[in-house]
Amino acid sequence: MIDAAQLAQWFEAHCAPLTLYARQWLDRSAAEDVVQEVYVRLASQRTAPPNVKAWLFTAVRNEAISQGRSAHRRRKRERNVPGAREEWFEPAAADLLDGAAAREAMQSLPAAQREVIVLRIWGQMTLKEAATVMGCPVSTVYDQYRAGLKALRERMSASCKTNKE
Repeated sequence: MIDAAQLAQWFEAHCAPLTLYARQWLDRSAAEDVVQEVYVRLASQRTAPPNVKAWLFTAVRNEAISQGRSAHRRRKRERNVPGAREEWFEPAAADLLDGAAAREAMQSLPAAQREVIVLRIWGQMTLKEAATVMGCPVSTVYDQYRAGLKALRERMSASCKTNKE
């Protein structure tokens, strides 16, 4: 079994980025549940995977997508209109970034660009690790990352202009 101290260290290092990553597909509480479930799965394994961070992000991705699909089907069956999505960024008085504008800019990106940006920035993954998680070539991940950053810069700089400009 995996050592509890090692598991706690992985949890401390990766829990917040994994939760943010899962929030692409789920609300906050469901994303937290998915991350917890994945850690339980990891704890029950005999040995640790060769690249724990990549394994965690892959498992969270797969479970979040699966849970998101299930929730969508359930809402459709129940004929409920999905409510507004929770905030990704919580504003603080000292923030130099407009959280609402950043959230809108991220949500406006194609899914692959948004996913790779979350993996790289918040997940602190290399392009190679992100490619493993996303199941595509490193060159594709690089192209998606570069295009996503360019689009974010354009959208965020446009939202920061004043009337004087």
